Amino acid sequence: MLLFPDCLWLLLLALVLDGLIGDPAPLWRRLPHPVTWIAAGIGLCDRHLNKEAMTPERRRAAGVATLVLLVGMSLILGWIVQAMLSAMTYGWILIGLIASVLIAQKSLYQHVAAVAAGLTRDGLASGRRAVAMIVGRDPERLDEAGVARAAIESAAENFSDGVVAPALWFALLGLPGLVAYKAVNTADSMIGHKTDRHRDFGWAAARFDDLVNLPASRLSGLLIALVAPIAGGSATAALASVRRDAAKHRSPNAGWPEAAMAGALGIALAGPRAYAGYTVDDPFLNAAGRRDLTARDIHRALATMAGACVLLALLVLIAATGFTLAATVPSA
Repeated sequence: MLLFPDCLWLLLLALVLDGLIGDPAPLWRRLPHPVTWIAAGIGLCDRHLNKEAMTPERRRAAGVATLVLLVGMSLILGWIVQAMLSAMTYGWILIGLIASVLIAQKSLYQHVAAVAAGLTRDGLASGRRAVAMIVGRDPERLDEAGVARAAIESAAENFSDGVVAPALWFALLGLPGLVAYKAVNTADSMIGHKTDRHRDFGWAAARFDDLVNLPASRLSGLLIALVAPIAGGSATAALASVRRDAAKHRSPNAGWPEAAMAGALGIALAGPRAYAGYTVDDPFLNAAGRRDLTARDIHRALATMAGACVLLALLVLIAATGFTLAATVPSA
């Protein structure tokens, strides 16, 4: 069984591996990514347990059962893999490697950077195509500022969901916690929508995802604020934006990193947005900030996110070193 300091050292290894290697496309063209296995299980439950003829109450109960099954199986699978690898001489390297696959620093950076590259190299049409790969908005209704805003919001929100939250749950519970978190997060993205089919069936997944992401979203906002000077911003302005505007976001969590990023860069984020078939009329975060965003602002957001990733790794290093030293000090 991994102890807390061991998980921290392995987390540091995972963060470094993910930052350097990321998700090699040639590998995942030959092998199924672990998240695709989780998604397949969720899809199976959706097809067989979520029937149109069921009442809303039964659909909600089926969704709760699906969540319990999903989390339970993920915890068990993560524990089995971790126990097997822990018994191997160099199994700790494989644990760190598996953890790195479920953290998304480099892949997030590359996807958001592709939007900036598209805008810069080929103009609005290319930027729209790139941003459609990472957000659910109607790309044809986005101007250059809208494309840039969507990319920056994706960087901020997914820094929390794709980097800080998995890192936090791995630090606390090892592979079982990390795999269970990814299962919940994937379930929210697949069935946690307020459509006719998933409004009730996906209710439990959406609410539980909000809960497990709550601590990471607050930490993400703080990390982004602390590195704001990297992009010429102000940590004070970022923290002020969080205090003032984070609760205005329709998500109980996304508002924290997005408000921090808006304040850090001196820009306005969120606001009215168009999706396929509907629009939302949300308030702006850091409404006094600049709104004529360009690819340069995406690059500033990427620099901020990269700095926050480095700060996260540094904090993990400090914590791992501190707990290890404390464990070696003999008691009086």
